[in-house]
Amino acid sequence: MTEQQLLAEQFESHRGHLRGIAYRMLGSTSEAEDAVQEAWIRLSRSDTAAVANLRAWLNVVVSRVCLDMLRARRARREDPVDTVEPVVLADPDDNPAAQAELADSVGLALLVVLDTLAPAERLAFVLHDMFGVAFDEIATIVDRSPGAAKQLASRARRRVRGAAPPVDPDLARQREVVAAFLAAAQAGDFEALLKVLDPHVVFRIHAAPGDPRARPAAVGAEAVAGQVLAQGAPFAPLAEPALVNGGAGLMVRRGGRLLGAMGCTVSEGRITSMDLVIDPDRLPEPG
Repeated sequence: MTEQQLLAEQFESHRGHLRGIAYRMLGSTSEAEDAVQEAWIRLSRSDTAAVANLRAWLNVVVSRVCLDMLRARRARREDPVDTVEPVVLADPDDNPAAQAELADSVGLALLVVLDTLAPAERLAFVLHDMFGVAFDEIATIVDRSPGAAKQLASRARRRVRGAAPPVDPDLARQREVVAAFLAAAQAGDFEALLKVLDPHVVFRIHAAPGDPRARPAAVGAEAVAGQVLAQGAPFAPLAEPALVNGGAGLMVRRGGRLLGAMGCTVSEGRITSMDLVIDPDRLPEPG
């Protein structure tokens, strides 16, 4: 085995970890793959003889790539801020390996909140709170002191806690609640919908720019139930359970084509947020 082949093999052993960082940083599966590939290019062109900890070195590289991408995204004011791409698994019961891989995935509702953070805040929060990276290391990436890096993460944490609803850790319970929601939607039962929706539920639609289906977020059980029945009637019969970003959700398929994927946040037996992605450019084929 050549030195380059050995390096490639070592990189592949870290690919899943790097993809997890990049997806949480960027909220986009396609951009995350681009960031990981760029990290490989930089690794293959570097002198790694002095690299004592390859995983830590790759953490820094992929984080810097993502930071540059976030800053460039913000600089392009004509581009939409909404970049959330779901990860969809059609039948988790038939694919336990894939389900296990998605078990610690970040939900769509949290990705929406992360999208509101400044790039450096997002990086500090993701690396420290989600991956346990020390502030000394984060400081070198954002070109600040360790204390300033800690403050970035603290500010981000306060915003996340204030905006991201808590999640029921019991996936089976999540699926029961989402199944009840789907049954009520398919039956056109307004009262049954109210029973499974939190009084302060938020329903967001992530659509392509210019899509006439795009609209401001609906807030409150009655408003959300009304929108689901009014706008979702043609699609309710096509909806089916799915695992979306590691949690219970729904997908809409017609003729083998994925038309939409909805991540649901379930807390204390009710749905507290729903994020429906209908932009075809951000919809993968479910695994």
